[in-house]
Amino acid sequence: MTQRIAEVQRNTKETQIRARVNLDGTGVAKLATGIGFFDHMLDQVARHGLIDIEIDAQGDLHIDGHHTVEDVGITLGLAVAKAVGDKAGLTRYGHAYVPLDEALSRVVIDFSGRPGLHMEVPFKSGMVGGFDTQLTYEFFQGFANHALATLHIDNLKGANAHHQCETVFKAFGRALRMALAIDARSVGVIPSTKGTL
Repeated sequence: MTQRIAEVQRNTKETQIRARVNLDGTGVAKLATGIGFFDHMLDQVARHGLIDIEIDAQGDLHIDGHHTVEDVGITLGLAVAKAVGDKAGLTRYGHAYVPLDEALSRVVIDFSGRPGLHMEVPFKSGMVGGFDTQLTYEFFQGFANHALATLHIDNLKGANAHHQCETVFKAFGRALRMALAIDARSVGVIPSTKGTL
């Protein structure tokens, strides 16, 4: 099987980001975004998605975390899209429910080629550590748009914003793991009646 590894460097006046992924990894993460809680969330994606992820990000954190978080989502999405290639043999769809104490989230993803984010997460707090919970949407919007994926994210229960956010990122990792798996019954076949994605 061809190695599904890709690296993307994206530089703007606001951020300089390098993302490297191995879709068939073991869940190893090397993360340096400058936002501790965000690194913790990306580590969940790697660990539960069994994707090796490296992120080096330099951003205008003296302003706030917005540009860094959004641009990491964009760059990671580009890297995943590049590693996936033509999507031949891809399972394509993935879903997961993940609990953490009182919190429960569901994530469903389709590598459809049609980007879209539909997210309902009523965070109970605006901040978790130094992380603005509103930026969760910006991360996933950037990822969906550039990985060319449809993404549905719902927090079904939760009283603690840390738990809410963590269940979302863990469920995202699990859904990615399922969707990015090679379907042994459909190796080399594009998973669409159109013949392309």
